[in-house]
Amino acid sequence: MALTALTACSSNSALPVTTVTDPQLNTVTNSESTGTMVITSQFDSADLFSEGLASVRVGNRYGFIDKSGNMVITPQFDMTARFSEGLASVQVGDRWGFIDKSGKMVITPLFDYASSFSEGLADVQVGDRWGFIDKSGKMVITPLFDGAYGFGEGLADVQVGDRYGFIDKSGNMVITPLFDYAVSFRDGLASVQVGDRWGFIDKSGNMVITPLFDGASGFNEGLASVQVGDRWGFIDKSGKMMITPQFDFARNFREGLAAVRVGDRWGFIDKSGNMVITPQFDGTTRFSEGLAPVLVGDRFGFIDKSGTMVITPQFGGADSFSEGLAPVSVGRKWGYISK
Repeated sequence: MALTALTACSSNSALPVTTVTDPQLNTVTNSESTGTMVITSQFDSADLFSEGLASVRVGNRYGFIDKSGNMVITPQFDMTARFSEGLASVQVGDRWGFIDKSGKMVITPLFDYASSFSEGLADVQVGDRWGFIDKSGKMVITPLFDGAYGFGEGLADVQVGDRYGFIDKSGNMVITPLFDYAVSFRDGLASVQVGDRWGFIDKSGNMVITPLFDGASGFNEGLASVQVGDRWGFIDKSGKMMITPQFDFARNFREGLAAVRVGDRWGFIDKSGNMVITPQFDGTTRFSEGLAPVLVGDRFGFIDKSGTMVITPQFGGADSFSEGLAPVSVGRKWGYISK
């Protein structure tokens, strides 16, 4: 479980934002605030809020807080995942089980690993094999696979030997394991690797976008980032190149914008490929709830979709906003800010 999207050094001095003067592009302005620290920096790590609760670490144990900062599930676990569909996977010693939001252990820790529930099922590891359980803890798909990666849009990608295919919720292999790698279905398509090239299949297993790319993400908001040589661009679901490969790296679209890297600087484009926020940041992830964390020197702040720096770069670490709050670090401790 990734606890931060980005990390940085712990110097206490905030660095100024570089302002780019090109009038055609949105650049950082000075409409900044410090953000409101609503949960004091006190945790050794802090995750995003999900379903009203967030996992935090105190010493070497994990528990959960609510949005008021109350510790509602005492730190007692060796590791946790986020709540999903009312349950969270937790590690106790070398075994994983599931708790509910009261902290009650509802599925006994019996597994070598357990992922979050998705579409009513969770992939679990038993020895060196993977299967799926339901929310009662019943093993509904026998652990037969060398890997399993969660259900998305009714299908789950699974590994058989060194090949990947897809099963349905009855455990039937509906897309034969033929691929060198596969990523979950999104927007009706899944990216798959064939040799050293990537393409896309539909839910019948038909190759609808020929494997031509050196890399590919899943579709999000109708577009997928693809790599051609050492440059990244975007295709639509017909396989048409909508944004010419020109970036050193490109993340998926979120809330209408995608983070792209040009040289060693990050900015954002819209779905027409227009650079709407000039590449000027040392790092970023994605927009969430209207804001994106950005790294300026060794400090994180947050910008809005106009490129305005709305929360001053001051944090040693930061992740995205989720359910109105974002985890940030001050010194070596983590807390949460509101907008």
